[in-house]
Amino acid sequence: MPGNIDIIRMVINAGPVVKLVLFLLLFFSITSWAIIFIKWRYLRKAFRESDEFMEIFWESRDFSVAFKEAEDYQGSPIARIFCAGYIELRKLAQSNLQPKAAAAPAEEGEEDSLGGRMTAGASVQRSLRRAISTEITRMTQMVPFLATTGNTTPFIGLFGTVWGIMNSFHGIGLTGSASLAAVAPGISEALIATAAGLAVAIPAVIAFNYFMQKIRVIESELQNFTADFLNIVERDIIPARGGRV
Repeated sequence: MPGNIDIIRMVINAGPVVKLVLFLLLFFSITSWAIIFIKWRYLRKAFRESDEFMEIFWESRDFSVAFKEAEDYQGSPIARIFCAGYIELRKLAQSNLQPKAAAAPAEEGEEDSLGGRMTAGASVQRSLRRAISTEITRMTQMVPFLATTGNTTPFIGLFGTVWGIMNSFHGIGLTGSASLAAVAPGISEALIATAAGLAVAIPAVIAFNYFMQKIRVIESELQNFTADFLNIVERDIIPARGGRV
């Protein structure tokens, strides 16, 4: 019917370069939606399990109990951060490092593998920072691809459009006909590439901004939990000689 757009027929009648552009855009679209689905599930699980673990952590007065519970929250970045700090703390408890070293610089001769002076609190803090870096890297995996998709696919689509219009004008030159009926089909087929590029880019940009905002929230929560954990360790755990870790 007049006014209806037969997109499938237009794609079939498009030139080989425009078809290649559309195939490339299809690849970006499928990959982007797969990443969106994976990261949405991952972040939703991370928020839910982190909230549940935080309730258990603050209700528990024994780190060993919280550590056992953390094993059931493998999707929580905060639970994994706690496990990293607890394991390091347990290593210190089993070592010959004096608990009072947390409050004062280490004695001469007590140096870490990098040759720097080392305290018990600094050792736990370094372990927590390393764990936070790992968690941030894990959360941001594949997300930059969404930014790449949002930045490049409109230009890829525009390239297909420009190429299609060039072919249309080249055909006009060969046939000598400049009527609207001769020009419009080729131009409309070429514009499909630009429309496809925008259709791929818009969801990718929205998802990228959404995920980065959520990741910043989780990163802030990790930093806050780390500060609270270190305060508890340096105030209550390390100074207590023979205290239960």
